Amino acid sequence: MNHRRWLIMLFSLVLISMIWVTGWASSVQPVWQWTGLKQSPNHAWTIATLCDAYFGFITFYVWVAYKEQTAVKRALWFVAIMTLGNMAMAIFMLKELAALNNGESLDRLWLKRGN
Repeated sequence: MNHRRWLIMLFSLVLISMIWVTGWASSVQPVWQWTGLKQSPNHAWTIATLCDAYFGFITFYVWVAYKEQTAVKRALWFVAIMTLGNMAMAIFMLKELAALNNGESLDRLWLKRGN
């Protein structure tokens, strides 16, 4: 399967899943009634928020997997992002920014090294 097709399938799944979990959480409790985990049924919006966060981590990881050149580095970054979330994502961005030469365009940040 080519990369484009795989990405279309992945992000279609993310979209459908988020529509479903948001709809489900809304049917359990309107978002404006969420009380910040102080009482039931706040679990629905907690689950929806966690899904949203982890789908965001997966989305970021797709770019990391594109950028990193070895399976070991890809696996380590996957574990770091899924366990540390935005902390790992910030570390990755700082690493990538540090790799840019002085005055180099930020356009280079988004591409694989050597492109």
